[in-house]
Amino acid sequence: MSDAALWSLKGFTDHLDIWIKTESPDQDLINLVTAWVLSRFEDPYQGVRREPGFDNLWWGQVPLSLHDGTVVVCSYVIEERTRTVTCKSISALSWPI
Repeated sequence: MSDAALWSLKGFTDHLDIWIKTESPDQDLINLVTAWVLSRFEDPYQGVRREPGFDNLWWGQVPLSLHDGTVVVCSYVIEERTRTVTCKSISALSWPI
């Protein structure tokens, strides 16, 4: 995939930092979630679904993130025109969601 086809990510670093400070996950989980976030550069639609009633709001569970009865989820807005993905939240929710 060429760099021209990549998406621009906004706000993910801030939300990762908030999640880490709030939840104190282990390094393996941090690495897993960070790798998933980076995969949004290539395809922000992979493994997420659109939230009904909200313009362009998408959310999904980070695969393999089930840990101590919680799972990491992320929500973000996809702007097709500018190829921008803006993070709204990264958090741990009780399983099942």
